[in-house]
Amino acid sequence: MLLQETGYGEVWARARKDVLTEQEAASLLARRPYDLRHAGVSFWLSSGVDPMECARRAGHTIAVLFRVYAKVLAQTQERANHRIDAALREWNEPE
Repeated sequence: MLLQETGYGEVWARARKDVLTEQEAASLLARRPYDLRHAGVSFWLSSGVDPMECARRAGHTIAVLFRVYAKVLAQTQERANHRIDAALREWNEPE
């Protein structure tokens, strides 16, 4: 099916209605195709993929990645701090 740029949102809205439950369709879940892209990049970051690689794959500069995904990056920093703390505790345990 040929899809004109101006009709993309309408087709997306119909597709969401066809495949999501009524409650899901009323939510913000994948409201726009961009939301799926944003979720994917957020997932990469939260999975520990290097931010430079995430930026490259997303077609962002590192500055844009840090600005748009600051909340996700802050969460990954907290998780990294916990991992470092655990490693230091293990390092300091007597054998």
